[in-house]
Order: sequence, then structure tokens, then C-alpha cells
Amino acid sequence: MPVTKTAKRALRSSKKKAKVNASIRSNLEIAIRAAKKSKKKSDIIKAVSLADRAAKKSLIHKNKAARIKSLLSKLAQKKTSEKQKSKQRNAPSKTPKNR
Repeated sequence: MPVTKTAKRALRSSKKKAKVNASIRSNLEIAIRAAKKSKKKSDIIKAVSLADRAAKKSLIHKNKAARIKSLLSKLAQKKTSEKQKSKQRNAPSKTPKNR
């Protein structure tokens, strides 16, 4: 336990900061899980934003934020490539039919 007045004050503030940091970290993890599951663009953007903010506050390392962003951007690319492939399959061919 802290003895001096300033140490007590520092302990109070560090406990408050720890709660805020834990909240930010858990929100980031939840957003990443949601983005991986739904693969919606809005969820991916939200998770990337939270990763950047956590890195800015030094809650996670900047390289970890970069890995998270890379993983999420790959999810977005997979989704768009799947849409393009399904469009190509469903599109009528441009070759003339024999009559």
C-alpha cells in the first residue's frame, strides 16, 4: 500500500486508467471478432479504427495494430473477390449462340 499522499493519488489515477485501458482492449477484441465473423465493411472499418486508437495510446504495439489491419484487409479482399467470382459465374456468355 502507498504511504505518501502523492503515491495514494497516483494509485487512484492508475486504477482509473487501468479500467479505461481494459475497456478499450476488450472493445477492440470484440470488434475484431465481429469483423471476422460478419466480414461487413462497416465492422472492418470500426475494428481498424479501434486498433489504430489502441496503438496510439500504446495499449498495443504499433506492429500488432498493423497485423490486425492486414488481417482485416485480407478479409475484405476475400469478400470482394468472392463477389466478383459469383458475378462471373452468373453472367451470360458474350459468345453468339448457334441457331
